[in-house]
Amino acid sequence: MAQVEATTERIVAADAETVFDALADYSGTRAKLLPEQFSEYEVREGGDGEGTLVHWKLQATSKRVRDCLLEVSEPTDGELVEKDRNSSMVTTWRVTPAGEGKSRVVVTTTWTGAGGIGGFFEKTFAPKGLGRIYDALLARLATEVEK
Repeated sequence: MAQVEATTERIVAADAETVFDALADYSGTRAKLLPEQFSEYEVREGGDGEGTLVHWKLQATSKRVRDCLLEVSEPTDGELVEKDRNSSMVTTWRVTPAGEGKSRVVVTTTWTGAGGIGGFFEKTFAPKGLGRIYDALLARLATEVEK
């Protein structure tokens, strides 16, 4: 079984603190940012960054729906880590300054992929599909914080 990784990034025309606060606001802003591949969104504990427990279903393909129950931590400044209790999936959001009034947002998701031929296809195609999903989320984030 191989480690699968998908990374997407975007420069956003808002300061890093504003962008990070929007991403960490699971009880408010985050739900507005999710594209149609996410469903059944529910904050179960907390709601603002560290200590949040959030649930959603992620439909990565027409046949693949992942039931996610994510524990949120903030290991360092500008970093949110979402660890799925139901799988090996971990998503890390890093927000750093990128010049005056701008930020770089990098989202990386890793998980242990399947073995064999299925694993080959997963490692080949899943990062592209997840990248498209996170591109849409980052576009919505930019629209939200660049107001």
